[in-house]
Amino acid sequence: MQPASPALPSSPSLPRLPAPWAACPAYCLARVRGVMTDIDDTLTHDGAIEPAALTALHQLHAAGVPVVAITGRPLGWSLPFASAWPVAAIVAENGAVALIRRGDRVLTEYAQDDITRTANARRLRTVSEQLLADVPGVRLATDSAGRETDIAVDHSEFTTLPQAAIAQVVALMQAAGMNATVSSIHVNGWFGSHTKLTAARWMVQRLFGRDLHKEINEWLFVGDSTNDQLMFEAFPLSVGVANLRRFAAQLRCWPAYITEGERGAGFAQVARALLSRR
Repeated sequence: MQPASPALPSSPSLPRLPAPWAACPAYCLARVRGVMTDIDDTLTHDGAIEPAALTALHQLHAAGVPVVAITGRPLGWSLPFASAWPVAAIVAENGAVALIRRGDRVLTEYAQDDITRTANARRLRTVSEQLLADVPGVRLATDSAGRETDIAVDHSEFTTLPQAAIAQVVALMQAAGMNATVSSIHVNGWFGSHTKLTAARWMVQRLFGRDLHKEINEWLFVGDSTNDQLMFEAFPLSVGVANLRRFAAQLRCWPAYITEGERGAGFAQVARALLSRR
């Protein structure tokens, strides 16, 4: 018998791959206080919420599990969903503006003051003009009319932008001093320090008066794309729906777990597992 080969050390250059969602320990599920989730291609397909995901949101709400949705979509696009879906809040434009449910009302709150937003709006127009002039094939997202604090370039929703052009858009945004992220459908760029992670911290403090940092192990995040990597990295209990695998070549950080189902079906699998432990 030959001796067993020694285990190879893990390479820091290789990202950790996710475990199947079914392997998540029961004790982790039992201590979950609430859920943070992306929207596009996590709850929705082609911009509409999938029935399985909507049912899951209602079930979580009925069980007293708050859900906060955090998206790159604009304020105008998000407002009707903040009213219709059983969520505690939707934070739009990658952490810039929160839509908070208070009974039948929806309160709008911003991460930046009025003066800052007005100044940034002028800068956003300048960068938009540069992108349209310098990058062949660039089209602003069809939901751009509802945006107040960022730019969105469509790469996969209603048009197809090559990877080289996507990279050029990101580079131009960053050269202008913007944050830039790539979602499953858009390239988003904005001025300011807000992110999906700052939005999560903001909402835990704003809605519940608590510090997310102190209870990060008690919140779960669900996402689907490269712009969710900051959340995958921050949340020990992070989950990707199965369509995340489309971005395998671009991911530097995977979630801890991945579902079998894609989009809304994957989110529903997460919800069922959580509810089974309550």
